[in-house]
Amino acid sequence: MFNEFMLDRTPEGTRSYDKISNVLSSEWTAFFLFKIGYLIFFIILSLLSTSAVVYTIACIYTAKEVTLKKVLSVVPKVWKRLMVTFIWNFIIIFAYNILSLLVLILGAVMFAYVPFVGTLFLVLFVVVYLIGFFYITIIWNLATVVYVLEESYGLNAMAKSQGLIKGNMGISVAVFIVVGLCFFGIQLMFEFFVVISDDGQGIGNRIGYGIICLVLLTISMLFGLVTQTIIYFVCKSYHHENIDKSCLADHLGGYLGEYVPLKSKDVQLEQFEV
Repeated sequence: MFNEFMLDRTPEGTRSYDKISNVLSSEWTAFFLFKIGYLIFFIILSLLSTSAVVYTIACIYTAKEVTLKKVLSVVPKVWKRLMVTFIWNFIIIFAYNILSLLVLILGAVMFAYVPFVGTLFLVLFVVVYLIGFFYITIIWNLATVVYVLEESYGLNAMAKSQGLIKGNMGISVAVFIVVGLCFFGIQLMFEFFVVISDDGQGIGNRIGYGIICLVLLTISMLFGLVTQTIIYFVCKSYHHENIDKSCLADHLGGYLGEYVPLKSKDVQLEQFEV
């Protein structure tokens, strides 16, 4: 930011301008490489941690003994299904954003000279876009549970998740909003007390607030991951799908090589009528 500030106030064609420009280019390159590495690391770690928490909650549900060593040994076993499911979700999100962008551009061209209609279109577009984005995100969150507890993965896990979410959209949206508000609040707290805090507050206080934000963020993340698994069981119950704990326990044991994994039709979960 300092170099950009200096570059704007340096005459073009001078040696100082060229030097600052070269330094700025190197800094932007380093910044984008760091962001790419950070995003890759964050995605891998978040997906693996999601699988670990889902497996742990399922073991608790089936009264199966769970240890850190077992959980860590299970995570690599779901790597293939995890990545396939994530790639399909990424493709869907990417296609959704591209389509939304085309609709936005088309609307901007059509209503460019009609301010009132253009404003109304923009408001409706934002509302519809957010609803669609939330819907895809909720399906993805439940799909991360499906590929661990069932044999389905990829598009099949997304389709299974979409079917399970029907009739329970209200509670799913409510949980999503609550968790999202928690993240947003913690982010604001971190930026206000740590990032943009004045130096008069002291480095010790800023470190203290940073630790508090880290603890709150960890609790919120764990809460969100646990609720995803609980919503899965609630959706199963809502659709009258009985979860046989013994079969589910055997399915979980298959990750540890305790037996030959059963097929999905054997593992899960037969339907029954009340």
